Amino acid sequence: MSIKGFIRTSFLGWPGNVCSVVFLGGCGFRCRACHNPQLVLDPGSLPDFPLEEILQYLQLRSGWIDGVTVTGGEPTSDRRLPDLLRTFRSLGLRIKLDTNGALPHVVEGLLDNDLVDAVFMDVKAPLTPEEYAKVAGVPVDVAAIARSIDLLKHSDVEVRFRTTVIPGLVEEGELARIAAALGDVEHFAIQAFRKLETLDHSLQDIE
Repeated sequence: MSIKGFIRTSFLGWPGNVCSVVFLGGCGFRCRACHNPQLVLDPGSLPDFPLEEILQYLQLRSGWIDGVTVTGGEPTSDRRLPDLLRTFRSLGLRIKLDTNGALPHVVEGLLDNDLVDAVFMDVKAPLTPEEYAKVAGVPVDVAAIARSIDLLKHSDVEVRFRTTVIPGLVEEGELARIAAALGDVEHFAIQAFRKLETLDHSLQDIE
């Protein structure tokens, strides 16, 4: 398993929990506002974190760590993700997954096999092909995004949907339409735009 980042202890990665955070490389999107561009564009240039060392740390901190957040990149694009989550499960750990929802069949498999306790899904834009592609940087099957939303809304795990405000791309009108598309959900978080490091460098010049 190629793990490209590991945060031992986080109070932010899973609200309400103390968690460790595991980063997987690679993603099918090229989101202009992505703040992990190297993880997306060139994960092979980043060193690997040995899984054995991570598991040893998690075992030693079993009374302190509430669970593990698996993020990226896009974790569902790695075919070995279910095996990784099973390994974490074998330690008795709770698991949170971050996803863009582009691969609903993977999300469905993880839900069906009880491999996640929480899923936080980033909804990038209103669900039209043109608007989604403008934010994601590539053509996107918005029907797949809608399918992931529906799967999560009808699941028994903790679910949060998130959208990042991007000046000129995702503003108040777009947020209202995303909220309408989500319908009756318990958590819809609006995230602030961060311009410190973005895949599209031109975004670093806007407020």
